[in-house]
Amino acid sequence: EEALNFASEHADRIKQALVTVSENRNVPISEIAEVIVSRGPAMIKDENGLLTTWVFVDLQTGTDMSAYVKTVDSLLRTSGLFAPGYTYKISGQYEFLERANQRMMLVIPITLLIIVLLLYFNTRSWAYTGIVLLAVPFSLIGAFWILYLLDYQLSIAVWVGLIALAGVDAETGVVMLLYLDLAHKRHQAEGKLHTASDLEDAVMEGAVKRLRPKLMTVLTTALGLLPILWASPFESGADVAKRIAAPMVGGIMTSFILELLIYPCIFIMWKGREMRRGAR
Repeated sequence: EEALNFASEHADRIKQALVTVSENRNVPISEIAEVIVSRGPAMIKDENGLLTTWVFVDLQTGTDMSAYVKTVDSLLRTSGLFAPGYTYKISGQYEFLERANQRMMLVIPITLLIIVLLLYFNTRSWAYTGIVLLAVPFSLIGAFWILYLLDYQLSIAVWVGLIALAGVDAETGVVMLLYLDLAHKRHQAEGKLHTASDLEDAVMEGAVKRLRPKLMTVLTTALGLLPILWASPFESGADVAKRIAAPMVGGIMTSFILELLIYPCIFIMWKGREMRRGAR
């Protein structure tokens, strides 16, 4: 507004402003152009050589951005609002989200493949590897339950937490199977492994008497992440950190129950089958 008033008051002086048209000749602007004071756009924006205008949209909390954009895109395509030569593009955070999703489609399979290969190279047994990987679906139960209770949507931060959870599952699963296998081998070396009851005693020793280190392994991770969940959402980076920590806390708890209750049963079934084959 101030610029418009200034131009109106000094229009005559602007018309008399000299412009160089040749090396030794200056002429007033009024001789080569018409000077008019009028309102216009505060800023002219262009992109790729084309004039553009931007429409900003702020979504309500909890709105699915991808679903919203797909709905708007479908409506704009069928609206007939755009004459030939005009087009539109949906950009901003949605564009970043799409690029991140494409990367995740590559990162997640590679991460799982690396975990499987590391487990196999460590145990040299596909059976051990398969039993350890059973912790992953059980941990997802707790992870999605806590996401539901906290009303968190699936996001890049949540997927990062799930990837980290898969690594922790493999770590704790290997620890539990290690104790079971050590107890089994010791009983076998001492000649105490002949019947199903002997096998149960060996597994009981490996599972129950090793509860303390197993519990410490899980609690150090869970208790270390709990303060992040209690952080104020207004603190810098808290929103991202809470969504990374949440699936890890919930998933560790349910995988811990699996490893204490289900792993020993699977181990007994597996080794019991080997004992019966050896007896035959």
